[in-house]
Amino acid sequence: MALPEWRVEPGLLAYPAAVAAMEARAAAIREGTAAELVWLVEHPPLYTAGTSAVAADLLDPDRFPVFAVGRGGKHTYHGPGQRLAYVMLDLDARGRDIRRFVAGLEAWVIAALATLGIVGRVIPGKVGVWVDTPGGPAKIAAIGVRVRRWVSFHGVSINVAPDLAHYDGIRPCGLAEPVTSIAALGGVGDLASVDAALAAALPALLAGLMAGPDSFA
Repeated sequence: MALPEWRVEPGLLAYPAAVAAMEARAAAIREGTAAELVWLVEHPPLYTAGTSAVAADLLDPDRFPVFAVGRGGKHTYHGPGQRLAYVMLDLDARGRDIRRFVAGLEAWVIAALATLGIVGRVIPGKVGVWVDTPGGPAKIAAIGVRVRRWVSFHGVSINVAPDLAHYDGIRPCGLAEPVTSIAALGGVGDLASVDAALAAALPALLAGLMAGPDSFA
């Protein structure tokens, strides 16, 4: 299969506009009128509540706008200095395995971080990508996806150089562990470098989706 279209959105994109665009593109992919897409986006500060969100995890509902969305997961933060990679793939043609898709997204982020000198890992039973710090594990990337008629949308968020204090208004993903960023770890904290690393690691993600259930073990 051909590589998906790769698009980098300039500036800060309003969240409702992003969701509407993803919904439309996913429908067009299913109908065969548009190509798959990896869309790299940055948002103004906001919180989102996924399908498993718990009200008690929203600690400061007046701090930023809050959007209820259909992706999996709980509350998370999006804002400047964070790279959103919205991944719209035809999973009907790429293995029809949502668990493998999520594991592939984790492996994709881990591979990209490695090229930037950051060692990421997964924690069994917890979706996302983590790093080890002197204070213990900290989350550096969150994953929340939706699949409709076997087309994926939403995707991953990677903390490049956001204001980590903005997370104080929520309990991120309902977890007690802290969050961190590439910049906080002393890595290369610019979006362009992260984008290049994600682009280089994309072929391995796509190949793994087609390779079988243990591709990202």
